[in-house]
Amino acid sequence: MSQFYFGKRVEGPITPVSAPKKQRRFIKDLAAGMTIEDEAFLISQKDLRTTTNGSLYIHAVLCDRTGQMLARVWNATEQMYAQLTEGGFHRFRGRVENYKGSLQFIIDAMMPCDPSTLEMSDFMPQTAENIDAMFERVKEILRGVKNKHLLMLIKQFITDEALMVRFRRSPAAIQMHHAFIGGLLEHTRNVLELATLIVPRYPEVSLDLVLSGLFLHDIGKTYELTYETNFQYSNEGQLVGHIVQAAIWIDQKIKAVEAETGEPFPADIRNALLHIILSHHGQYDFGSPKLPAMPEAVAVHYIDNLDAKLNMYLTKINTDKDPSSDWTDYVRSLDVKIFKKDVMGIRKPPGGGSEK
Repeated sequence: MSQFYFGKRVEGPITPVSAPKKQRRFIKDLAAGMTIEDEAFLISQKDLRTTTNGSLYIHAVLCDRTGQMLARVWNATEQMYAQLTEGGFHRFRGRVENYKGSLQFIIDAMMPCDPSTLEMSDFMPQTAENIDAMFERVKEILRGVKNKHLLMLIKQFITDEALMVRFRRSPAAIQMHHAFIGGLLEHTRNVLELATLIVPRYPEVSLDLVLSGLFLHDIGKTYELTYETNFQYSNEGQLVGHIVQAAIWIDQKIKAVEAETGEPFPADIRNALLHIILSHHGQYDFGSPKLPAMPEAVAVHYIDNLDAKLNMYLTKINTDKDPSSDWTDYVRSLDVKIFKKDVMGIRKPPGGGSEK
């Protein structure tokens, strides 16, 4: 396979060059049978694999802000594999095919692309909602916390400007739920609003603890994930993880509260809040060091899981491209095919796409 530039095959290495501006085709607009002559995509993942007959092929995931697409290079070489850079940009030529109900892109030619010639907003999926408005809503709900100790602790996080800049932009995940710029903020706003609706039904459950736990349960993702050109784990994310990072920050902020107020932070409240953070994944095999052992902890776990799962189901339905079927393809992370038919007539048609 040769590299290419505007349809011309070129053998050997190529220095990345600028390309004339043209209206791009996004992944959500592609369909089986289409050909791509010269289009830039972000390489999210790559893997060099072997076919059953022993030849090499490249399995990759290409991205833009509208979604992801599997890509393959048949009869590949290790040199071709080395050309592709995870988190980098290439221009591609090839064809779109249907493979087991999903689209895949067969790459015929590729070349590196200078990121300075591209609009980064074309490649990073972003929330469709207003970030400033969501952040104000988060603060509005948190101002309702009545316990003065928890309120002072929340204030330490909210007034940490560097942290809040990242909190407003961070995705909530790389591929699972709310995997887009502003996703962590959107998810946090959602779970806080759910708590205000659900928890008052149970007056023996502390809304203050639940709201504080939900605000802080994923705060560590602000440094667990990086999102400059693509979503991946940082060194801190790989070595520490967002659950432990949140617990570390809570203790640091508690010390700041004690310095500001001149009085000790209640040990029982600290331990309860830390337990909520440490148990919010709900299972040991999902990464929780502890299982939920308090009503507030189980409330945080299920409210968090409800918003995450609904986002995954709805995103898959809204980005599905096969209007002829009432079902999506198999979703490994959910272990199901999703029944997407809108029997109540309240959703937009499948394949309408979502730019998140």
